[in-house]
Amino acid sequence: MGRLDKALRRRALHPRQAHVEASRQAEGVACEQAGITVYLPKPMTSGLHAKGRFGKQDFVYVAADDVYLCPAGEQLTYRYTNEEDGKTLRRYWTTACQACALKGQCTTGKERRISRWEHEAVLEAVQARLDRNPDKMRLRRQTVEHPFGTIKSWMGSTHFQMKRLKNVRTEMALHVLAYNIKRVMRILGVGGLMEAIRA
Repeated sequence: MGRLDKALRRRALHPRQAHVEASRQAEGVACEQAGITVYLPKPMTSGLHAKGRFGKQDFVYVAADDVYLCPAGEQLTYRYTNEEDGKTLRRYWTTACQACALKGQCTTGKERRISRWEHEAVLEAVQARLDRNPDKMRLRRQTVEHPFGTIKSWMGSTHFQMKRLKNVRTEMALHVLAYNIKRVMRILGVGGLMEAIRA
């Protein structure tokens, strides 16, 4: 589990639930494997729907046969596994695309290919949980989006002052620290904050 496990142990935290950004899938999987109930929206980053073509969500994965079913009913079978950006991906496709009546809605290539991450089953279970509890994402927006909006307002809705990723991370960390201190002061008061610091 790595960094997540170390962070939880260091802070003696035992969370039961976690809301995770769509771009942080690996952390979501790590939380799920640690027994933490995760609410993670599955990213829909493909622009295929906007172009009038089928997206990956239109293909149904059949775990028992390890195949995907396309909207035309054809099976995309497993072909090979490779690693990309540190993720192990399984690749699926079919050779039936050339004669398919729906090919224009599916792909501009020779055949439609689908990639499946080794932990995709976890993401699918998490997405199903989120579909059953849509209020969880509303709660996340209320608790997470507000601080970012406030920080952006403090910054004057402008760019970071620093250059290079290391420096920008430091600048953002300082903004977050200032936000958290200000919030604690509102909740506990200045005296409460000073007492907590001394403890």
